[in-house]
Amino acid sequence: MLDLKNKSILITGGTGSLGKALTKEILANHPEVRRIVIFSRDEQKQFQMAQDYPEKQYPQLRFFIGDVRDEQRLIRAFRGVDYVIHAAAMKHVPIAEYNPDECIKTNVIGAQNVIHACFETNVQRVVALSTDKACAPINLYGATKLTSDKLFVAANNIKGDSPIVFSVVRYGNVMGSNGSVIPFFLKKKVEGILPITDPNMTRFNISLQGGVDMVMHALGNAWGGEIFIPKIPSYKITDVAEAVGPNCEQVVVGIRPGEKVHEEMITPSDSFYTYDLGKYYTILPATHKWSLDEFKASFKAELVKEGFAYNSGSNEEWETVDSLRALIKQHVDDTFDI
Repeated sequence: MLDLKNKSILITGGTGSLGKALTKEILANHPEVRRIVIFSRDEQKQFQMAQDYPEKQYPQLRFFIGDVRDEQRLIRAFRGVDYVIHAAAMKHVPIAEYNPDECIKTNVIGAQNVIHACFETNVQRVVALSTDKACAPINLYGATKLTSDKLFVAANNIKGDSPIVFSVVRYGNVMGSNGSVIPFFLKKKVEGILPITDPNMTRFNISLQGGVDMVMHALGNAWGGEIFIPKIPSYKITDVAEAVGPNCEQVVVGIRPGEKVHEEMITPSDSFYTYDLGKYYTILPATHKWSLDEFKASFKAELVKEGFAYNSGSNEEWETVDSLRALIKQHVDDTFDI
């Protein structure tokens, strides 16, 4: 079990949806944590988050303005930090397509800066957040996150005698997160029209708490180089629209630049290195410094069948209109009428 007693933990992109949820989780379940550092470049979001956590009541919380593009700032922030959760990213697909250099600076160079800063300090464990769009990417955002994944996995090969462990968590759409489809539909509902990119579109669905649980699992259990993937249901975009606005007109507007109809998290090519851990899958690195036999025995890990793929369109588990309505009320808007 993960023990954060007297540990210092830093979250890049800490003012985002997941960063705030992680902060809440750690404070609630690990009250003896020594320090939580919220590292982000948005001063307004830091100011607003600080109002929720008054210094006198939460003396272990620190707010650190900085950008992952600035390696020296990261090194300063990482001093005295034990664990790093790397959640900072440019994540909007159309914006990344229009501003590719900015996306690369944050998602690729920023990832490399985080790795370098960890080597320059005494960080012990690092978990980097990925996305289903990093699997067989067709857009720049996905390509930069795939590159980021590769950097964090490979960092385990160049750590020398350092005990540091790098791992990655990859999952689908986080229900209710900033910029996701459900809050967007809830806002558009008042207009009576919900724009549908493609009626056949599907996505993986994970709750914010599910994302938090996965990060904490990786933080406590990674051996180095794993890409952890949750077993989660899919939904049809038309079912989301029906759940949010059953009386709304659904208007097909076409796929946006860089969008897929279905998302993937594991491709058939990944199956040679993919293991079933029970609650999660994990894609293991092709080269690693630990014993595969010991890993399999420790986690009761079973290699998936050759050619196995994990795709939102061919998933075996699905949300229904009714289950989506219940989840929206539970995780997104408790005033939502079901």
